[in-house]
Amino acid sequence: MAGGLSIGAMQDKLIKILNQPGPVGDAFTVAEKKTGVQKVYIAYGALVVIALWLAFGYGAQLLANLIGFAYPAYCSMKALETKTTVADDRKWLTYWVVFAVFSIAEFFADILVGWVPFYWLSKCVFLMWCMAPISANGSEIIYTRIIRPYFLKNQTAIDKLVDKTASKASDLLGSVTDQLKAD
Repeated sequence: MAGGLSIGAMQDKLIKILNQPGPVGDAFTVAEKKTGVQKVYIAYGALVVIALWLAFGYGAQLLANLIGFAYPAYCSMKALETKTTVADDRKWLTYWVVFAVFSIAEFFADILVGWVPFYWLSKCVFLMWCMAPISANGSEIIYTRIIRPYFLKNQTAIDKLVDKTASKASDLLGSVTDQLKAD
């Protein structure tokens, strides 16, 4: 069981998604009709191809970043357009905070990326865990156990740094604007 979902429950959820009308369900229905292969097996095949591509393929970095960005961005836009619930807004804001912290850490650890076997596959699995609709959601765990305590402990210092930086940026922008007006 992963976060309260058994393999059978995850397969049932996948089958439900594949049978829903819409772009994903319709595409798999067409593929099933053309190939004679059940759509669930086509989906498993696609997942294996994606996993292999992430492990060994050209453009794995782009694919991992698209997976970690595209679906969460779509869900975030949907959350912004629904006025009734706050839970989905909180879920996706938490994901983006974790995504941002991970991206900054990844930038500084970039030299290690080439040395870690299957890095892009691992990153993709990590980001999928962070966006997964499970009780052991990675974003929620990382945010509540690591990021939030650090932020609360250092909030005053962070606020002062942000205010100082904003003030300096405003002064710089003002001087550049004055300089442009003078020229």
